[in-house]
Amino acid sequence: MGNAFGWRTIRGRMALILAVPTCLLLVMVGVAVDNQLNAYQDARDTRSQIGVSVRIQDLVHNMQTERIFTYGLLAGDNSYRTQLTRKREQVDGFRRQLRDEPLAAGAMSRFGKLDSIRTAVDSGTADRKKTQTYYTNVIGALNAADPAADKATRGDRLLRDDLAALQALAEAKEAQSQEGSLLAGVLAAGSFKGTSFLDFVEARATRLSAMGRFFELATPSQRDDVTKIFSSPVIQRLDRLENAALKANDGSRLHADPVAFARDGSLVDATLYRAQQRIDTDVQTRAKTLSDAAATALAGYIALGVLMAAALVAAAILAGRAITRPLDTLAREADGIAQRRLPEIVARIQTGELVPPEEDRGLPSSAQEITRVVAALHNVERIAVGLAAEQAVLRRNTTESLANLGRRNQGLVRRQLSLITALEQQELDPESLAELFELDHLATRMRRNAESLLVLVDERTPQISSTTASSLELVQSALGEVEQYRRVAIAEIEPRRISGRAVAELSHLLAELVENALTFSPPDEPVNVHGWGDGNEYSIAIVDHGVGMSPEDLAGANARIAGEEAFLVAPTRYLGHYVVGRLARRLGVDVLLSDTPDGGLSALVTLPARILAPDEAPPPDPRKSVSSMLNGFRAGVARAEAR
Repeated sequence: MGNAFGWRTIRGRMALILAVPTCLLLVMVGVAVDNQLNAYQDARDTRSQIGVSVRIQDLVHNMQTERIFTYGLLAGDNSYRTQLTRKREQVDGFRRQLRDEPLAAGAMSRFGKLDSIRTAVDSGTADRKKTQTYYTNVIGALNAADPAADKATRGDRLLRDDLAALQALAEAKEAQSQEGSLLAGVLAAGSFKGTSFLDFVEARATRLSAMGRFFELATPSQRDDVTKIFSSPVIQRLDRLENAALKANDGSRLHADPVAFARDGSLVDATLYRAQQRIDTDVQTRAKTLSDAAATALAGYIALGVLMAAALVAAAILAGRAITRPLDTLAREADGIAQRRLPEIVARIQTGELVPPEEDRGLPSSAQEITRVVAALHNVERIAVGLAAEQAVLRRNTTESLANLGRRNQGLVRRQLSLITALEQQELDPESLAELFELDHLATRMRRNAESLLVLVDERTPQISSTTASSLELVQSALGEVEQYRRVAIAEIEPRRISGRAVAELSHLLAELVENALTFSPPDEPVNVHGWGDGNEYSIAIVDHGVGMSPEDLAGANARIAGEEAFLVAPTRYLGHYVVGRLARRLGVDVLLSDTPDGGLSALVTLPARILAPDEAPPPDPRKSVSSMLNGFRAGVARAEAR
């Protein structure tokens, strides 16, 4: 553990190569890029929102003018009607520009009543107070929806001050517009009525307060633009009218030309609007400057990150060669063991060749971990060779023992069958003959078990006959090798001749499947056997109505029948599956287990054309036919049952 991070260890080399550059890249580039990206997105959003703000202020300006003309018309001065009509058209044009703008959606929803308000104004039925309140609320909602207000508390200080100054000027302009609307109505009526004087004073105070904030926040050039407005003759005339209005709070008549007042008010309003536009231009210029600076900084940090990453990769490549070269050697060594040396040695051992111990090979000079892994691979190879030799000997001995045992059992059973056959030919008593036939049947099943053992160890049983058999005789021969053959119901079996060289092994295969179906189905349920031709092939189905199998067990059974597992690792209750699989592969027959629709299992055996004989083949010799022996056996059993 003391030298775990030394230069000759993989861990030490990788830590030295990657730790410092990676930390520097993650900390410096990651944080800087994130900050610059946020700054760039903030500046870009500000530019976009200021564009929306400009359109909103255009609509606010025209709504303020429409409010002045509307209030004058409601006060009884019809000279405003022509100007009001033109202004309404301008308002509607700006409304269409903002109709689909999400940032102004809430404020634009307030325009739903504008058409009805206008209709009431034109018909002379509108209430002046409610109409004034409606326009004021709509304009207030537009100013509140101004997205530039959200940017006034963050970002660049100059930009923040410009936005705050713009907001203050918009508030002052709105208060100026409200004053003009109230005075237009007062001039049309001749004097203040109701609470109009209080509304006038409140609007005036709001304007003065907003202008004070504007002059605190605005730049010198912005202040100069607005100061010029207040030094103009138009403002002086309006100031005199305003002072006169302040003295007319007792209800005395206020004398002024309404048309001239409207003209002067519109002129001041337009001048303030131009001042707003100049500030908007300053704000947009500042936002563009910030956006460009943020984009430049972001590109610089990204370039720095790319350079650092390139340097890291270059350093890793140069220093990593000391690691990759021995690793390549290790990989080649492992591949040589797994793909060439070990399979060759195992194959030689399985053929019975005596393989001498492999000489120690020199280990490559490399990192400590790699040299230890190479040594471990060599040890694994030696142990694997030893185990393979032991397994080969064990498997060969096991196979030879099983084959020897199967041959012995087969020989004894054949001698037993020969003796039973001789006794059957000599016996005349029906009862004794039936018992001999029962003994013959039992010996036949014992012979099948011995042959199954030979099948499992890939030993072939010599074929003593090449006589063809019919499909029915094949099924009957298989039934003669199972215990509960009486429960088997032979359904329709289409006639077809089977090649004699495959009859014995096919009969064995079918017997295994039939016995399996009988074992796992209720004793009162029959097992059905069907046979039919399908083109050049012939199919035999064995159908039971037993307990069936789960999908997982069914898949495992088909895998065993397909020969995908070794029989030595399976439980003994599955040996029949391996026998069927070995026989099916030997004959080229397809066997598939599937669920029976009404419960149980179905085994489908498909015989290829190459093990089928022509239908016109001559019938087998009755003396040598398997079915002849089976029919005699069944006749003897029937006589025994009739006792």
